[in-house]
Amino acid sequence: MNQTFDMNETPLVEMRKVYKSFGGIHAVEDVSVSVMPGEVMGIVGHNGAGKSTLIKILSGAYQMNDGEIYVNGKQVNISHPRDAKLHGIETIYQHLALHDNLDAVANFFIGREMHTRYGTLDNIAMERAARQVINRINPNFLSLKEPVLSLSGGQRQSIAIARAVYFQAKVLVMDEPTAALGHKETSAFKELVLRLKADGLGMFVISHDIHDVFDMSDRIMVMANGRLVGTRRTAEVTKDEVLGMIILGKNPEELD
Repeated sequence: MNQTFDMNETPLVEMRKVYKSFGGIHAVEDVSVSVMPGEVMGIVGHNGAGKSTLIKILSGAYQMNDGEIYVNGKQVNISHPRDAKLHGIETIYQHLALHDNLDAVANFFIGREMHTRYGTLDNIAMERAARQVINRINPNFLSLKEPVLSLSGGQRQSIAIARAVYFQAKVLVMDEPTAALGHKETSAFKELVLRLKADGLGMFVISHDIHDVFDMSDRIMVMANGRLVGTRRTAEVTKDEVLGMIILGKNPEELD
């Protein structure tokens, strides 16, 4: 899955020297990260390492105290989730932010519904569009009209990812995407990541499963205590080296 990128190209998204504090405690301190078109950046570290805070800054849920964010080489201000969406950045949290009592189509278009020329909901057009994209994301998805509460973790995830893709996401930020999936659904998700990469999407993937990170990522970023330990190409580092970076908070070169 790993591929080579020309790092002189313009990243889809770049965060530079980001700082975020809560009550004087540095949750993120001087962290920089980027993702290229068709690249997966894995983000790993212990609980409290700052991973979730970092992606919440990118998603607009938190505002950074200092730092810069660039989209396609242009500096942007992301102070609200709608700002992130306007720049093509969609975040898919572990809980997926779906409404359990609604079906896939309603969840797909909630807040962004299609209307007929008479001002009524265009349910036919919404179902057609949702079916087309969801089936591309997950060809085995059959339960378009079932409440999502009754769906499997993989099916629920398919809705969230398909929704992001339909609304022109260029960057996907995914928090523990395989945590609620079984072995078969995890394999299907990894195949989906390959297809999204081929479409040129950039992806940040936070995961505690080091095996999944190595299977999916082109580069791996390690955080500890709110700081960046190091970023390495997946093909050039071992799992033991990454685990050492997580545990000791040092680069492999510093572990001798």
